[in-house]
Amino acid sequence: MSGSRIRRRLPAALATLALALALAPGAVRAETRIGYIDSARIFQEYKDAQEAQARFDRQVQGWRDEAVEKEKLVGQLRGEVRDQSPILSALKRQEKEEALQKAIGDYEKFVQDIWGPQGRAAQENERATGEVVQRIRAAVEKVAADKGLGLVLDAAGGVIIYADRTLDLTADVLQELSARSQGGSTR
Repeated sequence: MSGSRIRRRLPAALATLALALALAPGAVRAETRIGYIDSARIFQEYKDAQEAQARFDRQVQGWRDEAVEKEKLVGQLRGEVRDQSPILSALKRQEKEEALQKAIGDYEKFVQDIWGPQGRAAQENERATGEVVQRIRAAVEKVAADKGLGLVLDAAGGVIIYADRTLDLTADVLQELSARSQGGSTR
């Protein structure tokens, strides 16, 4: 199983385990208070998350534009090799073909460096979302502590089939994030 699949399944497995423990009979059940958030809604409505996403989208668009230019160069060189090959000397044909191969290699390396598994896009996305996730997590922890909760689940993961809406902390977390943003303590 790949690392990304494990990372996607791990939170769901942990949430299921936590829910099972929380609903277990005995002292744990009597002591544990539960709430939940909708992280998708938080990411959609939280201004800092929107700004981070917009910055990332602009960066990705720049990379796409650069990839298109590299791809155009490959196409142009391919056309020149195809069209001019019959009239070029062996040396000039070889130079054109080498230029084409270099352009193809540059394009493929660029694509891999940007969009490969450990590429700049993945790293930049992780950095941008990591900062936002830290702020959201801190807000969730504060809201949970203020309400005396021992467990907070995420409805966006699809693990929660039903929950009383009074357990939804999403609005409280968004309010806490807003207060932290206005107070300047988010960074």
